[in-house]
Amino acid sequence: MSTMWVDLMGCQVRFCGSKYRTRVIEVGTGEPLILIHGLGGHAEAYSRNMVRLGQHFHAMAIDLLWHGLSSKPTFTNENIPTYAEQLIDLMDDQGIERAHIEGDTLGGWIAIWMGLKHPDRIDKLVLNIPGGIGPIPGTGEGETQKKEELEIRRQRSLDIIRNLDRKKVRKRLELYMAEPDRVTDELVEVRYKIYSDPNYQECLAKLFGLGATNQFRIPELELKNIKAPTMVLWADRCPVMGPSVGERLASLIPGATFHCIKDAGNWSHWEHPEEHDRVVISFLKGENLQ
Repeated sequence: MSTMWVDLMGCQVRFCGSKYRTRVIEVGTGEPLILIHGLGGHAEAYSRNMVRLGQHFHAMAIDLLWHGLSSKPTFTNENIPTYAEQLIDLMDDQGIERAHIEGDTLGGWIAIWMGLKHPDRIDKLVLNIPGGIGPIPGTGEGETQKKEELEIRRQRSLDIIRNLDRKKVRKRLELYMAEPDRVTDELVEVRYKIYSDPNYQECLAKLFGLGATNQFRIPELELKNIKAPTMVLWADRCPVMGPSVGERLASLIPGATFHCIKDAGNWSHWEHPEEHDRVVISFLKGENLQ
């Protein structure tokens, strides 16, 4: 029987940081690999990947600020730069000069921000269906996400916070998957417990309320300034951004590679962890993808 904590056997959970209190699930030694969940998520999103990745790297899955069990400081709209501060605070606290980063959706947005604003702290980037990428200024081109689908997700997320129950938590998680039965009862229960914290509900309502108007969206034209070796990771059944979007993004980042995992939605790392981990390990170790 596979459960999160069976999958995570051998990992440790602790709180790190100086300015911020960041919850970290970690395992392994070697080059640091920081794994960043999406909006409304938590470190357990990578529970199926940690041990395998930890055989090659010092794998660290974190709770972002205002998420999970990490710090929930006074909320401001400076969320993306603050997340970058959190990563740097964590790295400085742990004596990490440079790290690989994989980010999922919001986490991918943060990874791109780190690659552009703090390139000296980055080794390689894995952008797992990244969010936060805006149109090319003056052209109207480059919108990467289906606005109708995003608005449905945003409204469902706000409804969960206002009227929390397990069925709604499950429905939101099912949006991430290519097939709804890939959402386990345990995943629902973990997220329900996290969402039950009134302080967290207040933070999430503000985060979900930002929508797609965040001032820190990154124009596609800026992607050419990413210097770190980058892999754009996609899934063929992503409901808001098809693989062609990922291929275009990869073409705009110098030297970037592209890989699409079949029969997966937003959470290929959960739905097909073996393929996800094989591809990520090969890329980070500089091996040819098989």
